[in-house]
Amino acid sequence: MAEPTLHIGRKISKIRELKGIKQEALAAELGISQQAVSKIEQNAEVEEEALIKIAKVLGLSPEAIKAFTEEAVFNIISNTFQDSSSNNNNYMCTFNPIEKIVELYDEKVALLERLLQAEKEKNELLKGK
Repeated sequence: MAEPTLHIGRKISKIRELKGIKQEALAAELGISQQAVSKIEQNAEVEEEALIKIAKVLGLSPEAIKAFTEEAVFNIISNTFQDSSSNNNNYMCTFNPIEKIVELYDEKVALLERLLQAEKEKNELLKGK
C-alpha cells in the first residue's frame, strides 16, 4: 500500500484546486467525464499516460506532480506572509497569494526538473564508461 505522501490522485486534486481549476474544467480538457476525474483523484496511483496528460493540462511535468507536497505549499505561505518588522494586523495583500504560491512552486519544480535532468545525463555518461 502506498504511503499517503505518494498518493498521486490527492496531489492532482490539491494542485488543481491551487490553480483554481474545477474537476469539470479538467475533465473537459482531458476529454473525459467529471466522474472520471473524481476517480483519478481518489486513486493513490495513476497510469503514466494519464498523468502525462493531466500534467500538461495543469501546466506542470509529471515529475512536478509526483514531487508536490502540501508542506512545501504551507512553507511558501508562511514565508510569504511573515512580516517580522511590523505588528500591523491590518495587512492588505497586494497580490493573489494562490498565484504567488503556484509561481514559487513552479520555480522550485523547474529547478528540480533541471537537477533531475542533470542527474540523468550524469548517469548516462557513467553508463557509457
